[in-house]
Amino acid sequence: MPVRPVIAGIDGPQALRDALRTAQYIADEGLATAAYLALALGKPLLLEGMPGVGKTEAAKALAAVLSLRLLRLQCYEGIDAAAAIYEWNHPRQILAIRQAEGGYVNIWGDEFLIARPLLETVQNAAGTLLLLDEVDRSDHEFEAYLLEFLSDFQISIPERGTLRAAEPPVVVLTSNRTRELHEALRRRCVYHWIDYPDPALEAEIVMMRASRVARATAEAVVAAVGGLRREPLGKPPGVSETVEWAEAATLLHGQGAAWPDAFRRAVGLAVKDHEDLELLGDRLEALLPTGGGR
Repeated sequence: MPVRPVIAGIDGPQALRDALRTAQYIADEGLATAAYLALALGKPLLLEGMPGVGKTEAAKALAAVLSLRLLRLQCYEGIDAAAAIYEWNHPRQILAIRQAEGGYVNIWGDEFLIARPLLETVQNAAGTLLLLDEVDRSDHEFEAYLLEFLSDFQISIPERGTLRAAEPPVVVLTSNRTRELHEALRRRCVYHWIDYPDPALEAEIVMMRASRVARATAEAVVAAVGGLRREPLGKPPGVSETVEWAEAATLLHGQGAAWPDAFRRAVGLAVKDHEDLELLGDRLEALLPTGGGR
């Protein structure tokens, strides 16, 4: 398997880990290694994990440290080739035929081709990071579209033939595992599961992403979020919710609210589902942080 040349001076997992930190993303050794291998081997990176653990943010941080344009395709049920790969500009083709007045016109030229994210990536592989976000929300037919692209970074257009990227692009796929992805797709990728960070790391993330938050506040919020995640919630808080809750409570405290009340009033930044709030009921009070710090 050919190894891609060093990208942006990143010559190993630790170098990538250090670079990601400069983009305000704290990656553990496992993620940094998986991402480095995907880059070095020219393979897509498949990140799975619960919603809110930082999969999309990892792709954004990679694009930043590699100085690549982030091209994000949000997947959804029913997404098809016209939305993800390419389509022809039929009105313009019809107009060109009419203007030709019976003469020859090539209606399959570049001027009639509308590039969608996958084709854009093939056309500009060196400058693009393609994020296929929440690919598990798409259906099996769309996965079949992806197989050729993920294997050889090429796209077949019946009217034009096969278009292939000049070099392997950087491709990141994310999945919340709402359904099982096909084995053929998994085999084409470097795989990594992102779990919730341990409390010390999550507190560090809060401190990095919300600079106004004191360490004692970050630790109190992380402990409370850990308790919430152990509850059978439909939408447990992710890392971004931890950061937002700490930041919101700090803001309210700065305006005069006592710490317990600040956390209580800002709980909508952590628990964002009415049914989850009803499920917690009176137990929510015991799960709230009781203090913070300056």
